[in-house]
Amino acid sequence: MGAFCIRSLRPFMEDTFPRIDSQDTPEGPTARLGGRWAAADLAVPAQWRAVSDALQSRPPSAQLGWDLQTVQRLDHIGAQLLWNHWGRQWPARLALLPEQKSLLERVAGFSCQPGPAVPTTWALRIDKLGVRVLHGVAHGRILVRMVGQLSLDLLRLVRIPRDGPWRDISGHLYQIGTMALPITALVGFLIGVVLAYLTSQQLRQFGAESFIVNILGMSLIRELGPMLAAILIAGRSGSSITAQIGVMRVTEELDAMRVMGIPHGFRLVMPRAIALAIAMPLISVWTTLTALAGGMLAADLALGITPAFFINALPEAVGVANLTLATFKSVVFGLLIALIGCHYGLRVKPNTQSLGEGTTASVVTSITVVILVDALFAIVFKNVGV
Repeated sequence: MGAFCIRSLRPFMEDTFPRIDSQDTPEGPTARLGGRWAAADLAVPAQWRAVSDALQSRPPSAQLGWDLQTVQRLDHIGAQLLWNHWGRQWPARLALLPEQKSLLERVAGFSCQPGPAVPTTWALRIDKLGVRVLHGVAHGRILVRMVGQLSLDLLRLVRIPRDGPWRDISGHLYQIGTMALPITALVGFLIGVVLAYLTSQQLRQFGAESFIVNILGMSLIRELGPMLAAILIAGRSGSSITAQIGVMRVTEELDAMRVMGIPHGFRLVMPRAIALAIAMPLISVWTTLTALAGGMLAADLALGITPAFFINALPEAVGVANLTLATFKSVVFGLLIALIGCHYGLRVKPNTQSLGEGTTASVVTSITVVILVDALFAIVFKNVGV
């Protein structure tokens, strides 16, 4: 019984499929459409392929006419498909019902004109490169403007210190500095252990075990300590800064501050910049000390170099200029991380997707800038402390 019902319904179902039949009329060849040209019918893969093949075999021309009077149903999807196939212009011979004409006129009125031709591959790549360059220049211009505004806000703070956001600065110092000590200590200690073990295996071959103090001292104090601390703070606090300001954008707190006449730079950017400029050198020194402690422990276990010898030889191996350079680098790193975090936070749009994208871009940009600036310091100050 079920098979009989399916066989009896199959001719009716096939009659509703969208189709195109070719006919010869006194006016000339005509493409007669039948079936249901609606979204539900065209969404079936087999029917869509059949309709696409049928349309491709009948390109629009002045001799070919079109007859839509036998179409059972035509919606905006079917009308848009036909309008695009006709080259967004009316055929010379077209037979259709009044409601079909109204639907096609509505589709034609709201259809966009076709865009320009796609450029060649190299032209497209150059165009994309130009867009990225202009995008980077726009970010750089906004960042320079933020640095100038920060300078003006610092002058205002020096001139009228009682109006400064001291509570915000102390809160950010605690969140950025104190709360980051455990993770920076752990990472610094493990890096010191790994670096000492790897170095000891090479120095033992040449009988130069005592030079491990020079290698660890120079690499950790001058380069790895400040850079590791900056990368950790960029991932931990830089993302937090962007997220905090971004949430203020989503909840319209930034708009409320603007209406109340509270400047964003003085109350949002400057406290975080000052806090990071103060906290970063301290965190850098803390990370360097824990890394040296890990390296000292590994040197004692792997090479038999006692902590007393390590501590006594360290000042002779590493000059004070290296510590000064590392401290100055840390201040620059802190300012850059704060400015980048605030920059992307202020650019967040009032939606959650933009908040996530801004936080991700802030972390990636901060880490990249830290590494680039560290390489620049290494090149410029290559003769300092060596």
